[in-house]
Amino acid sequence: MAKGYFALILHAHLPFVRHPEDPTVMEEQWLYEAITGTYLPLLQVFEGLLADQVPYRVTVSLSAPLLTMLADDLLKDRYARHLDALIELAGKELDRTRPEPHYHRLAQMYLDRFHSLRHTWRSHDGNLVRAFRRLQEAGRVEVITSTATHAFFPMMDRNWASMRAQVHVAADLYQDHFGQRPRGMWLGECGYVPGSDELLREAAIRYFLVDSHAVLLGDRRPAYGIHAPVYCPTGVAAFARDTESSQQVWSAKEGYPGDPQYRDFYRDIGFDLPMDYIGPHVHPEGIRMYTGIKYHAITHAKLHDKWVYDPDAARARAGLHASHFRGNREKQVEALAAHMDRPPIVVSPYDAELYGHWWYEGPIFLNDVFRQLHFDQGSVESITPGDYLDRHPTNQMATPSLSSWGAKGYAEYWCNDSNAWTHRHLHTAAERMTELARRNDAATGLELRALNQAARELLLAQSSDWPFIMTTGTTVPYATRRFNEHIVQFTGLYQDLKAGHLDEKRIADLEGRDNIFPRVDYRIYAT
Repeated sequence: MAKGYFALILHAHLPFVRHPEDPTVMEEQWLYEAITGTYLPLLQVFEGLLADQVPYRVTVSLSAPLLTMLADDLLKDRYARHLDALIELAGKELDRTRPEPHYHRLAQMYLDRFHSLRHTWRSHDGNLVRAFRRLQEAGRVEVITSTATHAFFPMMDRNWASMRAQVHVAADLYQDHFGQRPRGMWLGECGYVPGSDELLREAAIRYFLVDSHAVLLGDRRPAYGIHAPVYCPTGVAAFARDTESSQQVWSAKEGYPGDPQYRDFYRDIGFDLPMDYIGPHVHPEGIRMYTGIKYHAITHAKLHDKWVYDPDAARARAGLHASHFRGNREKQVEALAAHMDRPPIVVSPYDAELYGHWWYEGPIFLNDVFRQLHFDQGSVESITPGDYLDRHPTNQMATPSLSSWGAKGYAEYWCNDSNAWTHRHLHTAAERMTELARRNDAATGLELRALNQAARELLLAQSSDWPFIMTTGTTVPYATRRFNEHIVQFTGLYQDLKAGHLDEKRIADLEGRDNIFPRVDYRIYAT
């Protein structure tokens, strides 16, 4: 009988990036890199555990934009070509590195890896959403979703109709793909506002995730700290992130991914090799970019003074780190259980892209963790938040505090000198969308299409990714352009609807480009 539970939550999310008009937009690579680095390797791990009859349980949050992109025929076709190009490049590398045995060995590793990933991709006909659905139906993965475009609720609470739309549109999209309502919902950036749980209850959502201080600083002291959920007054459960387990992976100083034996993310042949060789495999305009073929270990040295990556040494480190992580969960659970009248739950949420994309050995680590939890101990059982609520339906009632899992725990990352200017436009657009929905309660034909597209443009503008990127300073021009485009397109539709002059060609163009949420109903904004 297990003394406690371990709930791993992997949150998979990317902003909606789809450019049918230009296949060379670099930001589309985000999706392709995530499929290659994270989603396919995780599927291989989960399917391997299932085939070996290891009774693991894991929660995977697939955000609504990611679900849409993974199901999009245009993007699936482009990704298939991208994977073929990786195999071609790895074949070239195999020839180029023959005089250098250490690099040649790695080139062979990448060629084998890309062939394996393509086999997995093709075995699912490129339908990764269906692959995750099958894992859910097999009783191993609990798939949840996020708010519609990962909107950041703490900056939206002046317009609750708009927040309500974020919840219901996402839940409806999930139901279209999985044939049922999601049991849980990941609030964008774990941004919680007291009362927003009412919107989740209305959409039949049973739980959501928050950072630890949301529960610890709630309206009453939690009897079990962060190691049992609390019910909001609506009956929706809030599960808090466990600080200790998260620290062992996330910490820049103590976290496992920083081990010097692991593969370095930043040294990539897309930047190391001469342009006359690598040119056909980077951006057509000659812009260097990551290819995914990396030959060096982290090393704790300067970028150009690193060891050659040793996959055997890295594999051994992943096993040791998995053992350390599992052992610490045993000690943690045993210590907590001694002071609780129920088994404690250790909730460990992470961005899924950490495993594989950023931390190359991350999927190996997870595979070892789940196998060790099954074969090497009996104190800790892997479950999902939904499992916990089924087993322990009686929990303390409390209202978490306004919070996020961003830097400093509140809203600063999404409202600062770099991005505060966006919010006045978002507030105005949300008010205008509510106005349109209340004034047009039974639109048909072209007016219906325009109203639904206005809703899509507003949802896309509300993505928390745009202010996030503005804060990090990475691809700021792209984030700024996308935000402005959606606001301008929404405003144009708003003005045309008010004037009664609709341009069918313009509406069709927007429908073809920003085709997220095909069944969105603008009337959701009327209440």
